[in-house]
Amino acid sequence: MTEALANSSARNRSRNEKYGLRRVLIGLVFMASWIALLFAFAGTIHWTRGWICAGSYATGMLAFGMVIWRLNPSLFPARGRWRHSDTKLFDRIILPIYLPLTMLQPAIAGLDSVRFRWSSMPLWTLFLGLALFAAAVSFMTWTLVVNPWAESTVRIQTDRGQQVVRTGPYRIVRHPMYAGMILMYPAVAAMLGSWCGLALAGLMAAL
Repeated sequence: MTEALANSSARNRSRNEKYGLRRVLIGLVFMASWIALLFAFAGTIHWTRGWICAGSYATGMLAFGMVIWRLNPSLFPARGRWRHSDTKLFDRIILPIYLPLTMLQPAIAGLDSVRFRWSSMPLWTLFLGLALFAAAVSFMTWTLVVNPWAESTVRIQTDRGQQVVRTGPYRIVRHPMYAGMILMYPAVAAMLGSWCGLALAGLMAAL
């Protein structure tokens, strides 16, 4: 019995490590692709606001990951699994729409602000965007630190003993992860100086 439990525990650790590594790799590929799209659609690497946004984005996401890895490491394998049989139907519908939009935003901003110059924002919006982005990442990080059940899709996690979280940002707002994301995408548009990117951020916030 003891040997069977030990073998089961070892299998669980191995599976968790696999999903955790997958989550890290997906995050790194997503971040690199996001930055590549930004400059590819801008048609140039000579874009100061683009580099400020890319640097802020990379720094914020890396800090986000390192804090979670340190304070709530079990969340990495949990968030590494994107598909569950009991994921809510609305999430199965919304995610295939929402996720491509996150990659479309840097492309639209690059076309708008640099390649075709359809619109532009004043310089002060860059600093507003930086402040909003820092607030968004901090709020999202705080959320994942206190919530061990913050998986990537919406489901009732009876298999993981899910409970209502009442601490941290949950004392302020019911869905702090969503609140942080609603702040983040307008922040990116402001950093890049793109009104078209801001319009897309509005659609993403609605979703």
